[in-house]
Amino acid sequence: SFRTWAARLHAEARTRTDELDAWIDILDGPNPRIGHRDLDPRKDTVATVRTLRRTLPPDRAEPLLTGVPAAFHGRVNDVLLAGLALAVAHWRKKRGGRGTSVLLDLEGHGRDEEILPGADLSRTVGWFTTLYPVRLDAGAAGWTDERGAAQAIKRVKEQLRAVPDPLTYGLLRYLNPDTAEELTDLPVPQIVFNYLGRVTVAEGDWNLVPAELAELAELGGHDPEMPVSHVLEINVTAYDRPDGPHLEAVWSWPDGVLTGAEVEELADTWFAALDGLTAHGSGGYTPSDLLVDLNQDEIDRIQAAWEKR
Repeated sequence: SFRTWAARLHAEARTRTDELDAWIDILDGPNPRIGHRDLDPRKDTVATVRTLRRTLPPDRAEPLLTGVPAAFHGRVNDVLLAGLALAVAHWRKKRGGRGTSVLLDLEGHGRDEEILPGADLSRTVGWFTTLYPVRLDAGAAGWTDERGAAQAIKRVKEQLRAVPDPLTYGLLRYLNPDTAEELTDLPVPQIVFNYLGRVTVAEGDWNLVPAELAELAELGGHDPEMPVSHVLEINVTAYDRPDGPHLEAVWSWPDGVLTGAEVEELADTWFAALDGLTAHGSGGYTPSDLLVDLNQDEIDRIQAAWEKR
């Protein structure tokens, strides 16, 4: 039952303190404000949220979902987040910001039964969510050449692999009073990103969503007076249609914290970065792929020498 699951998570939170330092290292760093002001829970509610939809057609989406992740022995999120880290750093730089480090929240499904031996959630109804911070730095080389694109994906892939068990952040932040105190005063991610995976859509079903359900979806199922938790929320879904996969990104933000033009610019920059990673991301291995202790420079030199044979 959900009650038993919650009770066991409280108990588990006491046993995961060895991962506290790793979460502190992720949060304790630069987090320059991306909006015109800080969030105000009295003003920035779900009712004030504005949305922007951007979609990549199949010829641009297909490589991001298949070829590029495979070339780097990674996952779709490695590529999408490498592009996002590059885009946010570029967008901030144009506004006078410095640095290439980006602090994000990632959202996952939360049904991680492995954390509690013997748990079975198959008959428990509800939306289980895991929310946890990551700090990504794709570097300053950009996405317009092979070296920069490959470096960005490899760096972000390894940074994601170094993140502790995502479920443990919530345990330490909310269910263990001793560790919660240490995490409370650290920087809070302003952007949340969620890749929802691939969904098959039959021909003719693309627009069959009643108007009232569409309106509810825009609110995310939340009370309109509920305060928003992030300056920017990005939900991404790959829709497999008869003509191929379409990658749709829904950008949401509270009105007045960012402008529509600013979000459009960032969304366009992200798609440009993804196109660049597709065009120039030639692939390669990273340290987490291997059973030997080699750093990225050593791997790249060995791979380059092998390719010349």
